[in-house]
Amino acid sequence: MTHQTAEERPGIAAAIVVNEGRVLMVRRRISEGQLSWQFPAGEIEADESPEEAAVRETAEETGLGVTAVKLLGQRVHPKTGRLMSYTACEAISGNAEVVDTEELDQLAWVALTEIPEYVPYGLFEPVQEYLDTTLGS
Repeated sequence: MTHQTAEERPGIAAAIVVNEGRVLMVRRRISEGQLSWQFPAGEIEADESPEEAAVRETAEETGLGVTAVKLLGQRVHPKTGRLMSYTACEAISGNAEVVDTEELDQLAWVALTEIPEYVPYGLFEPVQEYLDTTLGS
């Protein structure tokens, strides 16, 4: 059995989309055998930056047009072993809805105080700090 390392598999880009005091979260249909709330995300393609991938994945999954504001950080995800990039994004066009019905079950605009109900294991520290600053005001 071969085992791929984080370096051999494409990284995952996540979009942290904040709009009107809430952050966009999506629920995957399949993730470790159960539905799982997370940020819009997907594999980074060979010709794109993490920021470009975050913008593309948000459009593909939710139909929402966003622009990348800044890269918040990267890490090897503790549960999946995949290299993750987190990009702060701003909504610029359209309305978020479940466009990729094969991958997504539902989406929600989540207030800062509601995030633990959706992600009980906590967020990557730079993402939490960004949301505390952006949504906490």
